Amino acid sequence: MTTWPSDYQTTRLRNKMLGQVIVENLAKTYITRQRQGLFKSQEKQVPALKGVSLDIKPGEVFGLLGPNGAGKTTLIKCLTTLLLPTSGRAMINGFELTKQDNAIRATSGCMLMGERGLYWKLTARENLIFFGALYHLDPAARRKRANELIDKLGLGEIADRAVESYSSGQRMKLAFAKALINDAPLLILDEPTNTLDVPSARELRAIVRELNGQGKTVIYTTHIMSEAETLCDRVAIVDRGEVLALGAVPELKASLTRESVMKIEGVISSAASQAVEKLSGVSRVAVSMNGHTTLTVVSQEATASLLPRLIETLTAHQAVIQKIAPEEVTLEDVFIARTGRTLAEDTRVK
Repeated sequence: MTTWPSDYQTTRLRNKMLGQVIVENLAKTYITRQRQGLFKSQEKQVPALKGVSLDIKPGEVFGLLGPNGAGKTTLIKCLTTLLLPTSGRAMINGFELTKQDNAIRATSGCMLMGERGLYWKLTARENLIFFGALYHLDPAARRKRANELIDKLGLGEIADRAVESYSSGQRMKLAFAKALINDAPLLILDEPTNTLDVPSARELRAIVRELNGQGKTVIYTTHIMSEAETLCDRVAIVDRGEVLALGAVPELKASLTRESVMKIEGVISSAASQAVEKLSGVSRVAVSMNGHTTLTVVSQEATASLLPRLIETLTAHQAVIQKIAPEEVTLEDVFIARTGRTLAEDTRVK
């Protein structure tokens, strides 16, 4: 159990906890209605978070890694006071969630997935100046901050055009700039590179590293395992509203060191993949489709001893093998080992 400070008001305590996020047994359940006939409906409970507990240290880049529908965005919305949790508690920057929400908002910068938080009829410069005013920056300070962010993110050529004329990538850059307008000690980014091209995504990640180097805490949600591996000090792997694994990237990879990982590409039927999963020594099999079928096989046996039986089983089920190779353990392999699914799978409740 977390020991919670008895006094949240002292300046000393606030300064000590700036950038720290403590989450204890946080849960969120949505209530939906399912129509039954023309005039009847029945309430249905959809649990999005199931008792999540985290302790994010000041000054670290903390990754939330999981597929679409895992609960990452719901958790972010709770931590940024946009959603009320059903139960549990959290403290952000020394302020308690649901009790000191104004202080949490004042000391956090947030970029939610998508660009719905922008005013499309305003220009980028007008958006940033407006949001600076909401954080009570004086007129000169907010104009200066807006100009700095426009330069940093390369928005100069479009800064005085209406946002409705921007591409999706340009709007994502502006949404990122908006999250930085109050220069907060805690930065919360939800899928920030979504819709960005490769150079822009690389540029954004470089800025995140720079901000972290200045001492800012960053919570970074993604379903792209390479981003989590290169950016994050620690990662929580989230699926179906629960934290399945938490630790430094090398620690999570090391959890599979006693197992081998192989990727097999080709024309592979569901019957063949099910037969592989039944082989002795095979821990998990995940299937993905990208023009061809790819099996990711996690095994408790060494590759050399399992490979002949794999080929024999696949051939017996009329599979056509195009490529088979051992793989270096990745965060996605850790996810597969825990769930039997890939990060590309959408787990949202339909």
